[in-house]
Amino acid sequence: VQLQAYGGGLVQAGGSLRLSCEASGRILRIYDMGWYRQIPGKERVLVATITSDRRTNYADSVKGRFTISRDNANRAVYLQMNSLKPEDTAVYYCFIKDHRSRDYWGQGTQVTVSS
Repeated sequence: VQLQAYGGGLVQAGGSLRLSCEASGRILRIYDMGWYRQIPGKERVLVATITSDRRTNYADSVKGRFTISRDNANRAVYLQMNSLKPEDTAVYYCFIKDHRSRDYWGQGTQVTVSS
């Protein structure tokens, strides 16, 4: 199973980006999908998750600004990021959890927000 994440880049504060992540390979069923982020020297932290029945969960720091969604047919998860702040700068990683509770991670995509 491989996850390909893309959509990161450089944006000014207040701007928007949309991250995408697509899963490929042999996976029978995807349950949870989501995004984490990590800055150098710090642990990877949760940004947002979405369950198979589309229940969502967000970190307090992104509530009201970020929206997670998924496309089950294409095995994809998205993160719409609006009103970006410099503190959102990080490498963003997507993940999926399959029916056996195994986690798979993408390679990470850099998001840089300039002030």
